[in-house]
Amino acid sequence: MRFAFTAQQLEFRDAVRAVLAKECTPADLRVAYGDRSWRTPRWATLAGLGAVGMTVPERHGGLGLGLVDLVLVLEEAGRAALPEPLAATTAVAAPILADLEANGPAGDGRWRAWLADIAGGAVAAAVGTGAADDPVAGADGATHLVLARPASGPEAAFYVLAPEELAPGACTVEPVGSLDPTRRLARVTLGPRAEPVATGEEAAGLARTAARRATVATAAELLGVADRLVAMGADYARERRQFGRPVGSFQAVKHLLAGPRVALEFARPAVYAAAWALDEGELDAPRRVSAAKAQASDAALEAARVALQVHGAIGYTWECDLHLFLKRAWALAAAWGSATEHRRRVLAGLVAERSLTSGTPPD
Repeated sequence: MRFAFTAQQLEFRDAVRAVLAKECTPADLRVAYGDRSWRTPRWATLAGLGAVGMTVPERHGGLGLGLVDLVLVLEEAGRAALPEPLAATTAVAAPILADLEANGPAGDGRWRAWLADIAGGAVAAAVGTGAADDPVAGADGATHLVLARPASGPEAAFYVLAPEELAPGACTVEPVGSLDPTRRLARVTLGPRAEPVATGEEAAGLARTAARRATVATAAELLGVADRLVAMGADYARERRQFGRPVGSFQAVKHLLAGPRVALEFARPAVYAAAWALDEGELDAPRRVSAAKAQASDAALEAARVALQVHGAIGYTWECDLHLFLKRAWALAAAWGSATEHRRRVLAGLVAERSLTSGTPPD
């Protein structure tokens, strides 16, 4: 199969890139370190552009697009280290709410209202398990929480908590420290008033869908972070001089920077393929998702290592912009499963597939 993005998809990506280049600068990221509010002019601009409501059905004010359309925009969010929760809100919460509306009881207007609010930029969602040992990114300040506890089994429960359910006594959100302060982590404790929207196997299915979409969205952001880090390393190599020459002119430095660029170019099609597989409901979508996250995490971590090595000791300092993107790469590489964990999933899937086709039990 031949895959290529359309001219319209690329134009929308370029429009988002232009907006973030002006409104999400390193100076803006430093401001976000101490400001927990997501209600920024930048978020309003993205909503007005249609980026926040990309996956909201058209009848509710969105664009009615899929993950393939969104993945390029998420790359740009990663490239800028966008503090606002675009991935959680648009890649996960909106499609989940759309599914609940399509399959829920007639006359239930909650989903319609929330979807319209997402399209209008009035919602910032956070997605996670809510387990005590698994803080939820973006929960500190979110208007809506999408939680799956636990992810499988007869006791599975799936929650979509609205603002009124985030009141004291219904749901406790306790901020915790984060490697990347722009990704505000919080420990979520559900109260007795929190009622699940699904239980049992239905909840487990929603949890799998949410996790897979969140994983691909995170992988797409990692592509953008890796691209930014490689560019920052190359730019600094052109500026820094040793022995009267830019260090970027030395072959060893060129080879050093080429490594993460190659890894990034291999990771991109894997992420795009995973997004397509989820949109199309392909049977091998879970394996594609894990392969995408593993490759994207590897590319971003390698880009972070090389960019820091090229910068030298100055790369660790607050004054250098590099640390803003290093922290985002490290945080996202660990989110929704590390590269090692996802490689185990790919291997397990291949072994299971082999046993089914050959009729022999796994080794």
